[in-house]
Amino acid sequence: MNIKSTLAALIFGLMLPMFGLAQSSNLGNWLIYIGNKKINSKWNIHHEVQHRNYNAIGDLEQLLLRTGLGYNIKDNANILLGYGYILSENYLNDLDEDKVAIGEHRIFQQFISKQKIGSVALSHRYRFEQRFVGEDFRMRFRYFLGINIPLDKKNGSNKFYLSLYNEIFLNDMNRVFDRNRLYAGLGLKVNDQIKVELGYMNQFLDMSNRDQINIFTFANF
Repeated sequence: MNIKSTLAALIFGLMLPMFGLAQSSNLGNWLIYIGNKKINSKWNIHHEVQHRNYNAIGDLEQLLLRTGLGYNIKDNANILLGYGYILSENYLNDLDEDKVAIGEHRIFQQFISKQKIGSVALSHRYRFEQRFVGEDFRMRFRYFLGINIPLDKKNGSNKFYLSLYNEIFLNDMNRVFDRNRLYAGLGLKVNDQIKVELGYMNQFLDMSNRDQINIFTFANF
């Protein structure tokens, strides 16, 4: 079995328990745009918009706006200082249709490193967040492991790929574990600047699970 088949089998094997746990959770939808503007060979500007819905569309869960200034330490390593604004609309309880809106200002620092094993691309992201939620101040650490596996390399097009990732969130408070996100999707490389992905994500929280259908658009220019 080659490295691509081994990695895919491993990740999907890890995801099977999550699929089972998530059967009783609601299916939501996340529309995500992630862009990077290259200033020069060293500096870049990150910008991001996420519209998260409780259901297919039209029931806002979160609106997330994020931006940051990044610097390439070397070709496969980038550090970034960023800011995010997050508007959350939370239901008061399971039986109530009323919502409460909460605004969050977030400062974050991150380090991204990339590597390749044959044709398989791996990405590691370490992010430290300082979160101002209402009158509360919180801190959180996140680790993201992404795997990108080309699916049609034999044909020479490299247009389609399998995208897999896992991200864990850890708090600085008494309840250290915050959540874990596990994702698998199919991607299309439109050209050298634009990629789109459609995938499934399970979000495992302390006491519950959530399922999302995620639609990504990536732009680099």
